[in-house]
Amino acid sequence: MPPSTSQRSSAPSTQPPPPGSASVEVRRTESTVRAGARDIFVTELVAEGGPTRELPMVLLHGGGPGASGMSNYARNVDAFALDGYRVLVPDMPAYGRSTKELDRSDPFGDLAVFLRSLFDALDIDRAHLLGNSLGGAAALRFALDRPDRVASQVLMGPAGIGTTRGLPTRGTGKLFGYYAGEGPSREKLREFITEYLVFDASGVTEEMIEERYQSSIDPEVLAAPPLRRPSGLTAPRTVLRMDFTRDRRIAACTVPTLVVWGVDDKVNKPSGGPWLARHLPHCDLHLYSRTGHWAQFEQPARFNRLVRGWLEGVL
Repeated sequence: MPPSTSQRSSAPSTQPPPPGSASVEVRRTESTVRAGARDIFVTELVAEGGPTRELPMVLLHGGGPGASGMSNYARNVDAFALDGYRVLVPDMPAYGRSTKELDRSDPFGDLAVFLRSLFDALDIDRAHLLGNSLGGAAALRFALDRPDRVASQVLMGPAGIGTTRGLPTRGTGKLFGYYAGEGPSREKLREFITEYLVFDASGVTEEMIEERYQSSIDPEVLAAPPLRRPSGLTAPRTVLRMDFTRDRRIAACTVPTLVVWGVDDKVNKPSGGPWLARHLPHCDLHLYSRTGHWAQFEQPARFNRLVRGWLEGVL
């Protein structure tokens, strides 16, 4: 049966096209998909004439305050669509315009369940996954749980690598502290994005901060913030579940993987990159200098070329 969707809009992309592709239009469609018990908001982008690649590309955003799919990947989606991919950018559960629901006792596992449900709803058998931070953790967990459905994965500064083997970063502290104390504010969000998320904040606009701030204070989000420090009797188990270095399945995961990390990442430790390259059987690693936690935003042209070229070797 066709997926259950509620059409929102369809329009040409407003992003400037890559050099040499100005004559090709990228079409963007927004819809809400019923995936399991949740409503998931999805932005789909395809080049004029439709996709030419066999498998779609699913882009998973990070978990910072006010995050959403398109706010994470606005500088990347057109390049991938123009390369022939059907590009799908969901707002993950508890974020953006999707259902504000996430199992906090096993968030990475629940995000893998969300991906399986989304694939089923959209009649997708296999796809290429790109995930930043929390989205990287979601992609990796799905690759461990259902490797048959992941053609490849690109992980940018993924969460959950060695988190139980050392002290947390200051950026993680700021992330978990956003809803604590006096609660969310524009000043706290501006500090997190400009001081901890990126190496060079010159590309961060006030419009971006305001959009994410408004999303972060959605009443449903305030009632159940998506990222909180595990607490209560189940906290030790949750913490261990959220560290992939404790998952023995890593050594048997043969999904082709590209790990991308900024060496100046203040949120997730860049040492996670070499660890993944050593322990995943088919993993390449690329490090960017003078780059923080948001490599796809900070180095868009270089990142887009890197991913497209790497995927050519996988296909």
